[in-house]
Amino acid sequence: MLPQTNPFPGDGPAVDPSQTHTLQWQTLNPLTYQLGESPFWHPLEQLLYWVDIAAKTIMRANVYMGTVETWEMPSEPGCLAPAALGGLVIALRNGIFRAREWRGGLDPVTTLPYDTGSVRANDGKCDPRGRFWVGTLDETKTAHAAALYSVDARSGRVPQVQRHVGDALTGNGLAWSPDERTAYWTDTASHAIRAWDCDLQTNTLTAPRTFHQFAPKPAGWTWSPASASNAVPYGGRPDGAAVDVQGHYWVALYEGQRLCRFAPDGRLVAQYPTPAVCPTMPCFGGEDLKTLYLTSARRGRSADELAAFPDSGCVFSTRVDVPGLAVNMYQD
Repeated sequence: MLPQTNPFPGDGPAVDPSQTHTLQWQTLNPLTYQLGESPFWHPLEQLLYWVDIAAKTIMRANVYMGTVETWEMPSEPGCLAPAALGGLVIALRNGIFRAREWRGGLDPVTTLPYDTGSVRANDGKCDPRGRFWVGTLDETKTAHAAALYSVDARSGRVPQVQRHVGDALTGNGLAWSPDERTAYWTDTASHAIRAWDCDLQTNTLTAPRTFHQFAPKPAGWTWSPASASNAVPYGGRPDGAAVDVQGHYWVALYEGQRLCRFAPDGRLVAQYPTPAVCPTMPCFGGEDLKTLYLTSARRGRSADELAAFPDSGCVFSTRVDVPGLAVNMYQD
């Protein structure tokens, strides 16, 4: 059961309590992961995929049978996506790789222009035209060396790498609107979700703007029973995201113990307590795309927090009323 506390301080103006709703979360299985990320539902295989970045491992689960398979990687897998021709495209620390089959060979696709000694791949997915987009993470936490890239290998062409946004610390929250005209991305450390006008024909992002700004993290804040009761208010920072068929943007709030749903105009329309203080990324799955899956993290969390939230690091699921957008396939 979730602790009966209010973990949702206002992001600037006070949050309307009527916007807070309860979802019936279940754990996918009792297994926990250090840094679960990048979940997607494979509609052809009817399997759920995700990664544990810290453990350098990819997982896939048959949610109907309750089985999970693992695949160790040679370096941290930041994100991955299904390929239209079968298999996966995977962003590792040292490049983009193509796996034609599960636990098969990793064929190099291309590299991204960053220093692998201090930067690694993080959140990413494919756009509706089949390009693979990857945000990166600056491990120095000071150099602002993270960026957002796209990799275009369609129709067997030599992969073309394009840098779209830079000067970031932790790239997250990548998603597109149902009409493909808006792209979303966030530098988690900035506590801001950004949006751009998107032209997938020319692969350009224009008219950058702030979609939603969250309140910053208070100096010295750490989770504790006192912080959970709002003695030290903090609502978390935006991590991974997904979009539903109505164009609402669902984002996990890391250290905020909540999942937020925003209307296309940037209004917060709902927020939901989560069974972990550090949810990382949602995705929609199941045959009707009305099952919401949510990865989470437990790496680096305190003993007190893990005692209060023992399922931290699990993959959670719940049913929702509005289906999500299907995962985009990599085209090569």
